[in-house]
Amino acid sequence: MSNSQEKKYWKKNLKYLAILLSIWFLVSFVFGILLVDELNTIRLGGFKLGFWFAQQGAIYVFVILIFVYIKLMNKLDKEFGFNEK
Repeated sequence: MSNSQEKKYWKKNLKYLAILLSIWFLVSFVFGILLVDELNTIRLGGFKLGFWFAQQGAIYVFVILIFVYIKLMNKLDKEFGFNEK
């Protein structure tokens, strides 16, 4: 693999990481801490939404983001010829 291909691979990888970490930050910090009072006016399954994000929602989103990252990286590996056979 050429040096330019490696740079493209890592650039795309870092782009995926930045997007996924931004989503995680939004859900865990912004929704779970900063906007908790506003979100608490909404109820989800009997619980206030702000409380739910702080206690469970951020964890669920994090696990989902792990699976999304796996899918994206498998696709990226296939695109650049790093896939396992």
